[in-house]
Parts: sequence; C-alpha cells; structure tokens
Amino acid sequence: MKFVETKISGVFEIELFHVKDERGSFTKSFHKSLFKTNKLEYKFDESFFSINKKGVIRGMHFQNPPHDQAKLVYVTSGVILDVILDLRKSSPTYRQYAKVEISAENSKAVYMPVGVAHGFCCLTDATMIYLTTTEYNAKSETGILWNSFGMKWPVQNPILSPRDKSFLPFGKFQTPFE
Repeated sequence: MKFVETKISGVFEIELFHVKDERGSFTKSFHKSLFKTNKLEYKFDESFFSINKKGVIRGMHFQNPPHDQAKLVYVTSGVILDVILDLRKSSPTYRQYAKVEISAENSKAVYMPVGVAHGFCCLTDATMIYLTTTEYNAKSETGILWNSFGMKWPVQNPILSPRDKSFLPFGKFQTPFE
C-alpha cells in the first residue's frame, strides 16, 4: 500500500495492494500497521456500503463533534469522483477542496481525517464502502450544500437526495472544527 497526501492536509490517496490473474483479483483495503506508521486513525467503529446510480451526487457530509469521524472509503464496483472539503480553521488548507477518482480498477482508497466534509459523484453505477472511526449519530450528522464551494461537478443534472439539497451553502456555514 502506498500513501500519498493530497493537497488537503491530512487527506491521503491510498494505492491499495492489488493482484489480478485469471481467477479474478484480490485487494487489501486496510492494514492497521501501515495506518499506524502513517499516523492515521486506524480504529474503525462502523462500516457501510452504498449502491449508487450513475449521475448520483452524495454530499457534502460530516458529523459535528463530539461524534466527528475520520473515514476510509473505496469502491468495489464502478467509478466515482471523490471530493473532500477542509472545514478545519487551523488547517493550512482550510476552505479548499480536493478530488480523487477512485474505482474498482484503479484500486485506490481515500482516507479523511476528522474535520472535513465528504461527497462524491458517480461517473458510472458504483458501490462504495465506508469505514468510520465513530458510529453514525443522526443528531450530529450534517453537511454543506454540494454546489456552494466552487467544485465543478462532472454531471449536468445530478441525482440528489432532498436532504443533500437542503444543506446550508458554504458561505453561511460556521465550522465547529478548530
């Protein structure tokens, strides 16, 4: 596994260990010792997967303290454009975003620390796996309006949930993250 920091402080694009042969493929999506070596959170409390249609945008999601969480995400089928927005006031990359294309074929994952918002756009039908360092907490889960922070999404008419359409725009958001 290879860890490459993105332009957002503490966010890593991870090249997963992957082998492919006539039987199929094998991918290692997590390795505790390597996460510890790279000084990343490695105690994941919950795991989810979402099955998504091409053109879906989910985001930009996060949980407020004290239920804030680091995340590890990867794709088992399809292709997504993963987007991370820095909400940490003390971060050198505060208010900036990064994007990473991840797919089953490129065997990449993205690690996000506490204090960033996360979203993605499905470039094809896709299945995404999420690992989080805290359990889901409905009262602290919120987000930033998907089209309010300068990201040029690669779809014209995205499929969005009513909740994702209702988030505050980034300009009106007061961050709880130092």
